Amino acid sequence: MEGKSGKVTVLGAGLMGHGIAQVASQTGGYEVSLLDVNKELVDRGMGMIRASLGKFVEKGKLSKEDSEAALARVKPTTDLPEALKGTQLVIEAATEDPKLKLDLYRRVSEAAPKEAVLASNTSSISITLLASATSRPERVCGMHFFNPPQLMPLVEIIRGNRTSDATVSAVKEASARMGKETVLCKKDSPGFIVNRILVPALNEAVFLVQEGVADPEDIDKAVKLGLNWPMGPLQLLDYVGLDTTFNITQVFMQEFQDSKYRASPMLREMVRAGLNGRKSGRGFYEWASAGSTKTK
Repeated sequence: MEGKSGKVTVLGAGLMGHGIAQVASQTGGYEVSLLDVNKELVDRGMGMIRASLGKFVEKGKLSKEDSEAALARVKPTTDLPEALKGTQLVIEAATEDPKLKLDLYRRVSEAAPKEAVLASNTSSISITLLASATSRPERVCGMHFFNPPQLMPLVEIIRGNRTSDATVSAVKEASARMGKETVLCKKDSPGFIVNRILVPALNEAVFLVQEGVADPEDIDKAVKLGLNWPMGPLQLLDYVGLDTTFNITQVFMQEFQDSKYRASPMLREMVRAGLNGRKSGRGFYEWASAGSTKTK
C-alpha cells in the first residue's frame, strides 16, 4: 500500500465509519468505497463527511479544492461485491454485534481479493473470533480508531491469535499514511489497551452519581482539574455513548468473569431508557439536539 494510490473499503457509514472513510481519503489519498445496508444510511454518512470537510475548510485547515477532491474519492455503495472489488484494505466499522460481524466476515472473506487485509474497528469483540469466520485468519487484524477519527491521532493495532507479521506491518503502514500514531496490542485481550483502562473509569464515575457522592458537573470538574483530562468522564461518556460503554462492560464481564467490571445499575437503567448521550439528545447532560452541543 505504498504511494498515493490504492483502495480502502469501509464497511459501515455511521459515527465511526464515515470518519474513517474521510481520513482514508483526505489524509491517506486512498480511493474509498463506503458501504452500508441501505441508501439512507450511506447518504447520511456522505452528508457527515461533507459537513466535516466543510468545517476543515472554514477553519483554514483544508483548501476547498482539496476538500472537493477528498469527497470525490469516496464512493458510496450498498453493493458488497462492488465495494470489495480491487480493494487492498477492508476496515469493518459495523455495529458492535458479534453475530452480525461474523456473518459479515464470512461474506467479505468470500468476495474480497485474496491479498486484501481485513481489519476491524471493533472496540471490544475478539479479533480471533472474527478471524475464525474467514478463510484467511492470518490476514485479519484489529485497527481501532478513536472518535472522531478525523481528529483523534491514535490507532490501536490488535493481533489475533493467527495474525501474521505482514498483516500487522500493512495496517501500521496504512495507519501512518492516514496520519495516525499506532500502538500494538500484542495479544487479543478484551478492550485492548485504551478501553481496558477507560471503561472501568467511566463506569466508576456513574457509581459516584448513583451513590449521591457528587453531581455530574462536579465529578467532571474534579477529573478535568485534578487529573488533567481534557473532558470529564461523564461528558466523555455522553460522547462515547452510554449504550456502547454498557455493551463493553458486558463483554468484559463475560470474558474476564470478574465482578470489578460489573456495570453500574444506573448505567444499565439509562441505556434501557434510551438516554445514550449526545447521539440521543440526552445522557448525563442535555444536548441541544441529537449529535449537537451540550446545554445546561
